[in-house]
Amino acid sequence: MHKILIIIPAFNESTRIGEVVRRVLELAMDCDVLVVNDGSGDETAAAARDAGAMVVSHPFNLGYGVAIQTGYKYALSKGYDFAVQMDGDGQHDPAYILRLLAPVVAGDTDFALGSRFLGAKSYEPSPARRLGMVFFRWLISVLINKRITDSTSGYQAFNSKVIRFFTTEVFPCDYPDADMLLTLHRANFRIMEVPVGMSANVSGKSMHAGWKPLYYIFKMLLSIFVTLLREKETAN
Repeated sequence: MHKILIIIPAFNESTRIGEVVRRVLELAMDCDVLVVNDGSGDETAAAARDAGAMVVSHPFNLGYGVAIQTGYKYALSKGYDFAVQMDGDGQHDPAYILRLLAPVVAGDTDFALGSRFLGAKSYEPSPARRLGMVFFRWLISVLINKRITDSTSGYQAFNSKVIRFFTTEVFPCDYPDADMLLTLHRANFRIMEVPVGMSANVSGKSMHAGWKPLYYIFKMLLSIFVTLLREKETAN
């Protein structure tokens, strides 16, 4: 029997995290759910625990990338065979977890990236955000010589080799998106996209609000450039 961990980073998601956890557990699949409470100031941890999740809490907010890496380290320490990563704000439809996991469990790929642009019912991003998505998916597709349609997706499934790899210092903890895909490719991991459904964030909150999109573009281009300069990492 495979050990599967669902990793859900959450920051101030007390009104939504319980429903997300319950929907995952209703799938009747043999898995554990870990919510990484990233220093929330509300009742996120209690709501997640009440819904049936295990909870690991940061003492203060460390950011999305650090939160998901905490989940990877937990998965590695407990010997999980596979992990699924999804957001805690309800944007990622849990109904697609099994579809996302299937090619990884079958050994057809090491890393399955959920794409909202491959036919599954999903929301339409704003024109400005979509423009950024188009640029980075073009750039990463050229760099890894493989068509990628949703390089900013945080809905992912992967095997234990990727879990171990993500716990190392090569993991980009700021905004792990296109640079993370490039890092995986250069380490010879197999990447596959899988159609998934995503919804708009009903709260209107975004980690790309305000001036952050400009910082994101600068940081992502810099991170990709540095990754290309770095010696290739190996999977083991």
